[in-house]
Amino acid sequence: MDRNAAAGASSSGPANSGSGGPGQRPGHVLVLGGAASGKSRTAETLVTRLAEKRGLTRVYLATARIHDDEMRAKVRRHELQRGPGWTTREVPLDVPQALSSLSAQNVVLLDCATLWLTNLLLEGHDLEAEQTRLISALHGAEAPVFIVSNEVGAGIVPENALARQFREAQGQLNQRLAGAVENVVAVMAGLPLVLKGTDPAGWT
Repeated sequence: MDRNAAAGASSSGPANSGSGGPGQRPGHVLVLGGAASGKSRTAETLVTRLAEKRGLTRVYLATARIHDDEMRAKVRRHELQRGPGWTTREVPLDVPQALSSLSAQNVVLLDCATLWLTNLLLEGHDLEAEQTRLISALHGAEAPVFIVSNEVGAGIVPENALARQFREAQGQLNQRLAGAVENVVAVMAGLPLVLKGTDPAGWT
């Protein structure tokens, strides 16, 4: 990817074949990055451009739970960043059901898989079973889905057992998602790098 393409994230979605040609069904996209890497903004840009080019309705699946003022402020910043024109659904747990309810006239931004996984872990759900449900829902989804997820494996080994369990589960989830989608984009310092699939500059 050249610098101009990366800086603009000028894309709108791939096709299942990776070509992104007109009339083809866009594939699913995993957007990975560390904290404050620009991954959400990149995903929002890709979703919006796909929606505009193909006349699709943008649906935002929000997995965050607001427990304090800091999270409330973060959610508000994301709302302002996205701007108007989105249909927002709050789905802290049952993302698979939400995906199955959407049609090919939608384009979906799931933000983010990391908070979804956190919610499941804290409520004692079977994480492997829930991941399998999510992958199955992606395979059956009629709408193209852009999934934002955190890359958490680059730091030191966490000190406590719960954090280590989460790190392992997040790594497993990212690997399964990467295997299930047509395109994977990593974001660092706001710049996207294609790990799988086609260059975002060529998506139509």
